[in-house]
Amino acid sequence: MNVHHLELFYYVAKHGGIMPAVRNIPYGIQQPAISAQVAQLEEYLGVTLFQRRPFALTPAGEKLYAFCAPFFANLDPIAKEFQGGHARHFRIGASTIVLRDHLPNLLQGVHKKFPGLKVSLREGFPVQLEALLAQDEIDLAITLVERKSPAGFRSEILLELPLVLLVEKSSRLKAAEELWARDKIAESLICLPPTETLTKIFSAQLAELGVEWFPTVEASSMDLIETYVANGLGIGLAVAVPRRPLPANVRALPLKNFPPALIGAVWRGKATPLLTAFLELARQRALAMALV
Repeated sequence: MNVHHLELFYYVAKHGGIMPAVRNIPYGIQQPAISAQVAQLEEYLGVTLFQRRPFALTPAGEKLYAFCAPFFANLDPIAKEFQGGHARHFRIGASTIVLRDHLPNLLQGVHKKFPGLKVSLREGFPVQLEALLAQDEIDLAITLVERKSPAGFRSEILLELPLVLLVEKSSRLKAAEELWARDKIAESLICLPPTETLTKIFSAQLAELGVEWFPTVEASSMDLIETYVANGLGIGLAVAVPRRPLPANVRALPLKNFPPALIGAVWRGKATPLLTAFLELARQRALAMALV
């Protein structure tokens, strides 16, 4: 028997139907997926578990619900019991800059509230981090986000950062608008891959301006973008991070009227006490950065 199918049936039976179950399941799943998977459970068992309209459990459904309800109903209490003990493990995914420049400070605060905390760190792009969350390989991602949470996830925007272009200090460019006025931009564009949120924001705004400028160098991190700009290999797309100095040979040109990049926290399901404590510290740090 597929235990996940059994869990979905538990929520359907407990809340009196598939749509009420969708609203109460602590992770993202849509009505068609629940219907299909519960139907597979019925096919496997060879019985009908409930009548759809009006909703009512069949005798077989009542028997199965009585069997599985104690287990699923006690999952949260047993989790809270473990979370109140000494053994804790928190798996975080983020970009290199977040892991290096901001996470150590946050984890110091979390360690004070949760002594003995074990932490696993994973580096990646937003798309990679979302996949890790979906596969339950991390508990939380701090990354570039969109205003609407991805299906099946919860998110909270922590900080809005303006987009900038990075140029060598010796560059004659005084403003980004000088580039838009040209018939053709000759300089190489150095940026994250086109599937990443930051690059998509930039490309969409260029399209609105009627400007064609395609990436020449795709870098895997902001650090690499800064390094390549400093070495004269082109103009870089980045965000202005408060209190983070640029390399000595690099300066930033504001991208006026471009939408900001949103840095946020993304997770699945109900926030644990540990995740809640981390989020509160992240909010405080983001507020302090925004006030700089």
